[in-house]
Amino acid sequence: MTSNVTAVSYGQNLTATGLEQLHAVLAAHGAAVGTVSRGGDDRFQVHTADLELADATAAGLAALRGAVAGSAIAGMDTALVPAGLRAAGRKLLIMDVDSTLIQQEVIELLAAYAGKRDEVAAVTEAAMRGELDFAQSLHARVAVLAGLPADVVHSVRDEVKLSEGAAELVAAFKAAGHRVAVVSGGFNQILEPIAADLGLDYWQANELEIVDGALTGKVLGAVVDRAAKEKYLREWSAAEGIALEHTIAVGDGANDLDMLGAAGIGVAFNAKPAVRAVADAAINMPYLDAVRHIAGV
Repeated sequence: MTSNVTAVSYGQNLTATGLEQLHAVLAAHGAAVGTVSRGGDDRFQVHTADLELADATAAGLAALRGAVAGSAIAGMDTALVPAGLRAAGRKLLIMDVDSTLIQQEVIELLAAYAGKRDEVAAVTEAAMRGELDFAQSLHARVAVLAGLPADVVHSVRDEVKLSEGAAELVAAFKAAGHRVAVVSGGFNQILEPIAADLGLDYWQANELEIVDGALTGKVLGAVVDRAAKEKYLREWSAAEGIALEHTIAVGDGANDLDMLGAAGIGVAFNAKPAVRAVADAAINMPYLDAVRHIAGV
């Protein structure tokens, strides 16, 4: 058979019963299962099945994704990936930063120094659910930082922790000759050293204004919002000569939706319900490097 789609299933406890359920759903929707392989490690397991899908158009793939998601097999998520993306010689991985590449929301760490963490966290949650305009909410959250000494930026850098598997994911893509980018509604002052340490090819975030050694409570220039994230995906993939069909976007909040929708495959990482509902695939465990298995890297 000629495989045109790959089903990549992953979870911390894949079961034979769950995989049988998956294969039944695939068969019921016109997908013939070919070569099957297993992978993963002591953190999570991976099951990969090459498929020949009778209707491999965007509509046919979307219908199959809906059927698989609707089956709600316990302990397992499944990404349905076009074979062309997995086989591509050059790919672009683009990721959100806060709560995706890193475990925290930087604005909340900064706000803690102003005694406003809970207040800001509530606004962040609403913005990530898509209930607030992102740019307006960012300006409101940054305003509470006015007057803080610029040194808090260095303190927050020390608090930031990469998501589990993030460094391994980036290293794997880079070693295979692919490109890795991040785009963030957070701040350049925090992202810059992270990008340097990881050897990222592209990165962009907002710039906190600092005057006379203190935060002014403002950001400089246009806010990196959901439209900007998609714009950078398109710009960077074009600059590298990588087709959008060969890009993988990963994020967790409403601010990532345009980027996830424009990429070859959009992955919701421990995401808000509104994001999981529309993303092509979802990872609901703490290991970011599961993305490698989805992308075939």
